[in-house]
Amino acid sequence: MKKITRIIVFLLSAVILLTTGLIPASAQEATTTVNKKLILGTSAEFAPYEFHKRIDGKDQIVGFDISIAKEIAKDMGAELIIEDMGFDSLLSALQSGRVDMVISGMTPTEERRQSIDFSDNYYMARQVMIVRAEDKDKFLTMKDFENEKISVQKGSIQEEIGQTIQGAQLTALDKIPDVVLQLQTKRVNAIIVEDTVAEGYIDSETVIADASPADSESYAAIGIKKGKVELQAAINDTLARLKSEGAIDQMVKDASILAAKVESGNILTTAWEYRNYYIKGIGFTLLLSALGVLFGFIIGLFIAILRMTNIRIVKWLGTAYVEVLRGTPMLVQLMIIHYGVALTLGVNFSPLQSGIITLSINSSAYLAEIFRAGIQGVDRGQMEAARSLGMNRITAMRHIVLPQAFKAVLPAIGNEFITIIKESSIISVIGMADIMYQAGVVKNITYQGLSPFIIAAAIYFVLTFTLSKLLNALERKLSASDNR
Repeated sequence: MKKITRIIVFLLSAVILLTTGLIPASAQEATTTVNKKLILGTSAEFAPYEFHKRIDGKDQIVGFDISIAKEIAKDMGAELIIEDMGFDSLLSALQSGRVDMVISGMTPTEERRQSIDFSDNYYMARQVMIVRAEDKDKFLTMKDFENEKISVQKGSIQEEIGQTIQGAQLTALDKIPDVVLQLQTKRVNAIIVEDTVAEGYIDSETVIADASPADSESYAAIGIKKGKVELQAAINDTLARLKSEGAIDQMVKDASILAAKVESGNILTTAWEYRNYYIKGIGFTLLLSALGVLFGFIIGLFIAILRMTNIRIVKWLGTAYVEVLRGTPMLVQLMIIHYGVALTLGVNFSPLQSGIITLSINSSAYLAEIFRAGIQGVDRGQMEAARSLGMNRITAMRHIVLPQAFKAVLPAIGNEFITIIKESSIISVIGMADIMYQAGVVKNITYQGLSPFIIAAAIYFVLTFTLSKLLNALERKLSASDNR
């Protein structure tokens, strides 16, 4: 028992060291180090504002928003650190102190001003309706869009505009490339985007409609956590300087030219050219899954024992733990751990740490039931025989009952591991660079809507198929003695 305890302590220590080393410190920790670091939150799929681009063989987040952020950091004498995440996660990240500022083409609406502060406006864009070229003559006025299927970015000013169109059937998605894909695959008949962004997606098949929303001009500003007056003043000073120099207009032109340089190719060349992206994603996915199942295994076994005790309150706590975690979506659990804990307790977990904790507690609820079924499946006479030989209950459980239960539930544990590998893709929404995150990066770089995800699907299949075969081999080895 002592040996097992030492192993568990060692693994926990290794995870803490590993996770704190792989991911940059939180915004709160970074900014307290003599203000030498400035954490930027952005959603890098909004070309030419911010987007991924492979430059000199390395993935970089570029765009005129990023250029502005670099100027702000330079004027402050700080190092700029970029945190890429979903657009609808930006406000939570800012409010929780995970990032210092948000630059993502964000419109300073009155609703948003209730929760965060904004800098002075630094850019003005116009909202446009994009339709398929074959439908251009069908949409001549905004009234023509009534009762039509329209896609927008979730949590954006475009979603608010879409809600004002009578009868419009809105599909709100997190990323602009996914919104465009809705139009290309004929799932919707129009999308609403900014004119600056639209330039990167206009081709022979998609065009800007003649009709445009009333009062379609919108401004972009930088989001700042409420009360950060000094940071707000420093940002406004830099924006005033850039405007007086005419630098922002030049940044927009440069970013638009860079965004227009699209890398293309078939699925095989894409897989080979961006293999390093996927290899990195595989590493994080396996790390998340392995640690999630490992700690889920330990926690699940403990919860299973709690559920089998005769102490009513302890049994009730174990049951409540299982039912709550099995009855709520993993995505909700992830948001509570990553943002909720930061907002309420001031503890900022890195994306990797949040991912491991979420996968661990989620899988532990299912593994607890698997273990409980396995332990209860062992004949009671086994425990009675062990006790009659002088073993105490803990020793008998460790040496007699648990080995038999483990062998019986091994297939179910293997299935849970396979499930966790696939469900770990959810962690990408908070910026964890797993396989799905990397597939999204490749999609944004190449503007290929499907190929990057087919590659990701193939990788997931290879991982789960290989694991399945290894587990089958282990199961055959453990059951070899049953045939003697």
